[in-house]
Amino acid sequence: MWQSLFRKKPIQLIAHEEASHCLKRSLTAFDLTVLGIGAIIGVGIFVITGTAAANFAGPGIILSFVISMLACIFTALCYAEFAALIPVAGSAYNYSYATLGELFAWVIGWDLVLEYVVASVAVAIGWSGYFVSILHAIGITLPTWATAAPGTAPGAVVNLPAALIVLLLTALLVKGTKESARFTTIMVAIKLAAVGIFIAAGIGNVNPSNWTPFMPFGFDGVMTGAAIVFFAYIGFDAVSTAAEETINPQRNLPIGIIVSLALCTVLYIAVSAILTGVTPYTDLDRPAPIAYALSTLGYTWGSALVSAGAVAGLTSVLVVMLMGQPRIFFAMSRDGLFFPWAAKVHPKYQTPYRTQILTGVAVALMAAFANIREVAELTNIGTLFAFALVCGGIIVLRKTNPDLPRLFRCPAVPLIPLLGILFCGWLMLSLPLITWIRFGVWFAIGLVIYFAYSRRHSKLNNQALD
Repeated sequence: MWQSLFRKKPIQLIAHEEASHCLKRSLTAFDLTVLGIGAIIGVGIFVITGTAAANFAGPGIILSFVISMLACIFTALCYAEFAALIPVAGSAYNYSYATLGELFAWVIGWDLVLEYVVASVAVAIGWSGYFVSILHAIGITLPTWATAAPGTAPGAVVNLPAALIVLLLTALLVKGTKESARFTTIMVAIKLAAVGIFIAAGIGNVNPSNWTPFMPFGFDGVMTGAAIVFFAYIGFDAVSTAAEETINPQRNLPIGIIVSLALCTVLYIAVSAILTGVTPYTDLDRPAPIAYALSTLGYTWGSALVSAGAVAGLTSVLVVMLMGQPRIFFAMSRDGLFFPWAAKVHPKYQTPYRTQILTGVAVALMAAFANIREVAELTNIGTLFAFALVCGGIIVLRKTNPDLPRLFRCPAVPLIPLLGILFCGWLMLSLPLITWIRFGVWFAIGLVIYFAYSRRHSKLNNQALD
């Protein structure tokens, strides 16, 4: 039994799955870069930045972004090597299966379920906030009971806009990945324009006195802020989940991962510096902090445009997050670790439509009733845990399979992966205790499912029995 927990899936078998894939290859390096930007720039920059600055980091939120950036850069280099070496659906799940064994693969797959589902919920809630603000600006006021989760506002019952946008995008994703990528390209262009408008309008109105004190909550506050704004970087890893739908994945996946992360990092640091420079950090704990900052400067038109860009941006993030989760279930089901019905592909659209619909319905229900801050923190701890395992997997793979042909190599191994593990662990320890408890409960549920079902139905287990 002990040996079965750590049996590894041969890379040759994974390569065979790639050759016999049944998902449609249609994504280019440009598509993947757009998907990465589409996933990264969203609720983190348009919503979470203000919350983290007001409650934890103050103007030190700039430093928080730098610390989170380092964790992501180290991890992205590891992801890029794995993505080029093992270009199949499942992302970190398959990477762990090949290097660390089945139990680790299950844990990280279950962890990725948490990451993508809960991240989708947070993004949907943020989307709803900006959407309601736009409607209010043009004279349409929706009733409070229908636009917020219980306990977040007086009289709130359900967040209908959040649930409805999830269901609408789920229908789009069922139809096809390429169609979703084209839609995402349009949304990315709009939100980059919105970010550009904010930078152009705000850079000349920065008041350096707003940056004093720079760390009002101390360095511990900066670290807590880093652990929270880490949510802003989540998304580059989602690029790797589309590996089986990518043309020439060995070349295009590393490009998509690294280029999208680099571009977004520059924008994040610029926006956080300008945001805290034009508005006192104490005023930023709002659903739409960037739009609010522009309105205080008298740019009402800019506020409206940024809100529209935020809606477009959050829509593109939601598309990528909703696309990533079903492909994790698809990969796990193909290995026998999840129920067989999840591996079914639509006969016409060639998408994993069953898991796509299941994910969409689950996210819609959660988005209708959840609180965004708690959701964001839970997403972060799950993602950081997955990132740490991916970094560890690179070290193991270099030892166990040093001669494998690698079209992209993570530099300075084991230093870069070890730094990735260190930074991810550091950020995890900065999260509140309640977040760790929730993560522990989710982890325990996953282990129960693995030992009750997945271990016995694993295809590697059945091959061993044969």
